[in-house]
Amino acid sequence: MSKREDLRNIAIIAHVDHGKTTLVDAMLKQGGVFRENQHVDERVMDNNDLEKERGITILSKNTSLMYNGVKINIVDTPGHADFGGEVERVLKMVDGVLVLVDAFEGCMPQTRFVLKKALALNLKPIIVINKIDRPNARPYEVVDEVLELFLELDATEEQFNSPVVFASARDGYATRHPEKHDGSMKPLFDMILENVNPPEGDEDAPLQFLISNIDYDDYVGTMALGRVERGVIKVGQSTTLCSKDGTTRNVKVGKIYQFQGLNRVEVTEAKVGDIVNVSGLGKINIGETLCDANCIEPLPFVEIDEPTLSMTFSVNNSPFAGQDGEFVTSRHLRDRLFKEMETNVSLKVEETDSADAFKVSGRGELHLSVLIETMRRQGYEFQVSRPVVINKKIDGKMMEPIELLMIDVPEDCVGVVIDKLAERKAQMVNMTGGNGGYTRLEFKIPSRGIIGYRSILMTDTRGNGVMNHVLSGYEEYKGDIPARQRGSLVAFETGESVTYGLFNAQDRGTMFIGPGEQVYSGMIVGENSRVDDVEVNVCKKKHVTNMRASGSDEALRLVPHTVLSLEQCIEFIADDELLEVTPKHLRLRKKILDKTLRAKARSKN
Repeated sequence: MSKREDLRNIAIIAHVDHGKTTLVDAMLKQGGVFRENQHVDERVMDNNDLEKERGITILSKNTSLMYNGVKINIVDTPGHADFGGEVERVLKMVDGVLVLVDAFEGCMPQTRFVLKKALALNLKPIIVINKIDRPNARPYEVVDEVLELFLELDATEEQFNSPVVFASARDGYATRHPEKHDGSMKPLFDMILENVNPPEGDEDAPLQFLISNIDYDDYVGTMALGRVERGVIKVGQSTTLCSKDGTTRNVKVGKIYQFQGLNRVEVTEAKVGDIVNVSGLGKINIGETLCDANCIEPLPFVEIDEPTLSMTFSVNNSPFAGQDGEFVTSRHLRDRLFKEMETNVSLKVEETDSADAFKVSGRGELHLSVLIETMRRQGYEFQVSRPVVINKKIDGKMMEPIELLMIDVPEDCVGVVIDKLAERKAQMVNMTGGNGGYTRLEFKIPSRGIIGYRSILMTDTRGNGVMNHVLSGYEEYKGDIPARQRGSLVAFETGESVTYGLFNAQDRGTMFIGPGEQVYSGMIVGENSRVDDVEVNVCKKKHVTNMRASGSDEALRLVPHTVLSLEQCIEFIADDELLEVTPKHLRLRKKILDKTLRAKARSKN
């Protein structure tokens, strides 16, 4: 077994917003990847439109830099629990992890989730306390919190004694002592070389290459991203691809690309420990192994956690179907969803009794909403149902997914938040006096109790509450949770909304549309202030007469309507409602558009 002293493979894991991508920016700049005078965007690794807009990492990214003659391969991973499938599989490619924790917020649910995966794979952690330049930063307290978490997660003694470095990724420095620094990332680079094991493997043994991700290039097509676990991979080499189901097929290696900075560079071969892209393998799946044709020994692959939430994606059948989208048929929808499943390992797509509908299961609301937003931007038009939690039967008992929920709220809002969550079967496990007038509340809550709660939290805390959650496990079914407390305002007829109609409807509740918008009968145009659904005629015009009353010519004043985001739409819809998604519009609607048929369906229930 030989060691590659000229190489280190690391992943950066952290909770969302703790600064992973910003840290990679600073490392790349000081690792000489960019020229002195080169203009570089902030968070250069988040190159997907949705990632830039939301300020989050959705897909794991690969990059590398050189330091003191050693190549450091870096994988920047997502921080949201919903994209945990991305984190789990990329950890198979690395030998060490930078555990990044915010010096003010401390350990959050996602820190626990990704750290647990890394420790289980016996990876060597380096603790990086980031944002030490923040007001109210508490770096030493946060180090203690991280070590407590290590103990909770049964870390080995070696893992518990992990080195600690303090950093401000935004200002581009790292230091072993928060009180002083030299303005560079050198202490972090030194720590990586000292503490992360160089890749080990037998270069002369037969090839083993584990496919951890799938990349796509317009010129060479589908590419396998993975790490050479044993031997050498060469261009033109005849190999055997081993699938998870035990089948094999012979393939020839096309091109091989290594990462240099943010670029892919073509090479003729790659050795043990190298993280590379390989083209020419045809149809591939994540978790498969590329072996030497004369020595077929597939590698075990990390089991990805099961999805917890499902939605029905169906063909758009509203009166406005086909007006905006380029891809509108069931064949388009089916092909796109099954293609997504090839690269999105935590996603599951199943056929249903109807040829026009598909059951799509994912890790959470965000996971599914990112897929919905991506598809509508690509020109797809479809409908989605209310999310449903996926329960499991274990030993004859119905078990449901339980989440660990952390909420930071102003101190004067603690009571109302606890009351509302108690209705949703939440059980408080911890409460700590937070910083700056905030209190941190920790709950265990059924996943279905979180659906639709974010908007309630925003109302109860006047927009100041922050919630984060991560799957904790499965427990016995907790009983019924009360449904949405308010009904919908439903359009009475098809037409264009006018000020007069909206003025008369707005006393009923909160409107979701303004004047001049096309509506159809059965479309939801607002939220009723009471429990039941009410039909309103937003297209109603004022009757013209030759009588003039004093004051009748005064302008009608409309209350500004509420524009719902995609996530808010998904949270709002009830079981008998759908969300119509097109490239230009998000429309809420009743499943049954006809008023009479709706009433019949209600009476049956």
